[in-house]
Amino acid sequence: MAEKKKYYTVWKGKTPGVYKGWEACKKEIGGFKGAQYMGFADREEAQKAYRMGYGAALAAKKRAKSAAEASLARLGSPNMNSISVDAASSGNPGKMEYQGVDTRTGKRLFHQGPFEEGTNNIGEFLAIVHGLAYLKKHGSDRIIYTDSRTAMSWVRKKKCNTKLEENEKNDALFELIDRAEQWLREHPYTTPVVKWETKAWGEIPADFGRK
Repeated sequence: MAEKKKYYTVWKGKTPGVYKGWEACKKEIGGFKGAQYMGFADREEAQKAYRMGYGAALAAKKRAKSAAEASLARLGSPNMNSISVDAASSGNPGKMEYQGVDTRTGKRLFHQGPFEEGTNNIGEFLAIVHGLAYLKKHGSDRIIYTDSRTAMSWVRKKKCNTKLEENEKNDALFELIDRAEQWLREHPYTTPVVKWETKAWGEIPADFGRK
């Protein structure tokens, strides 16, 4: 599962700098002899690499690749007999939604939102609980992958420990949180909830692609 490259650092090109998207980068390096550039998943990483210089950034990337390969060898491949869950929020708090997908195919199995004035951690928590209920309802032996340790902790404690305050805009969201906590209290489950190892496997299949 290859990591998506959304930002490109150009050290040698028509105008050196950081560019969003391949098309913007291509305009800067097209026809430029000896162009030096590299793709990154986020702007902060791309800007840091620009400051480091091409040689240092290339060496760092090789070290990271070696570490990822070693991690992958240790962890193995993800269990495809699973579902993956994730959440996304525009702002914190902001509009939030979550979903669950089949890890192997990427097919969406459930989706909720957007909710007004939610947080990503709340969405991750709700996504796991929704996944647990979904698998229990279907009598499935699949496991659940999440990339949120915080949400995993909340699920174990059967409590959404958010510091977000309830108000008129997010009443519906807090009702859903109450229902999720009640479900955890009333429904024993054996489904393993497992951490998705992003550094080894790339973004979780349920990712909304907004990073």
